[in-house]
Amino acid sequence: MSSKPIIGVPLRYDTLEDGRAIVFLGERIRRTLQKAGAIVFPIAPVQDVDYIYTKGNEFLELTEEEKRIINHNLDMCDALFFPGGMKIAPYDRYVLECAIERKMPVLGVCLGMQMMSCYDEDIKLVKNDTGFNHYQKSDDILTHKVKIDKNSLLYKIIGKDEIMVNSFHNYHAIENHIFKTVATSEDGLIEAIEYPGDFFNLGIQWHPEISYDFDDNSKKIINYFLKMAEEYINKK
Repeated sequence: MSSKPIIGVPLRYDTLEDGRAIVFLGERIRRTLQKAGAIVFPIAPVQDVDYIYTKGNEFLELTEEEKRIINHNLDMCDALFFPGGMKIAPYDRYVLECAIERKMPVLGVCLGMQMMSCYDEDIKLVKNDTGFNHYQKSDDILTHKVKIDKNSLLYKIIGKDEIMVNSFHNYHAIENHIFKTVATSEDGLIEAIEYPGDFFNLGIQWHPEISYDFDDNSKKIINYFLKMAEEYINKK
């Protein structure tokens, strides 16, 4: 049995140039998690629909068998990395719900964080309208500052109350009734949230998997996440 933590990554949805729907795992996620010392375990959607073409209000509720399949996948994981993407589906919400029930370590980025902020209620995302550019063109830069709450796990991980981050989003999360906002951007948007429990459950708006190779703060977040996955193994 491998001593490396197994990180479950729910697959995302997109289309090929000819319009065929696909599910995929981003290469930056795979390479970064493997480089950091993890085994990557893709978790496929379970409903018999084209996830990219089905609108949010057209999804049926998950069946008990579909829920069983999701739980079977999570049985094989030591932590969950929720990636960015284009859409939130019932599958995503239930995966997170199960991870929270299990007290499984969760790191959500970009849309993953936004989904975390409203996973148990109607989707409440807002288009960026502050005039600040939150969608950079290059992968190899950090584009704006975020301010971190000193009374947060994120501050404990990074050790700074202000850092530079990358930015690749057109929508942003709003305040919710469960997760605590622990970081904001220069123009006041939510950049990080934490679940108020005794386990690791962190959502961030930026992409540490993209800046892992050249940014120490990104390394700290990913490496701490894997450390929490290793601790979860010992608690099983």
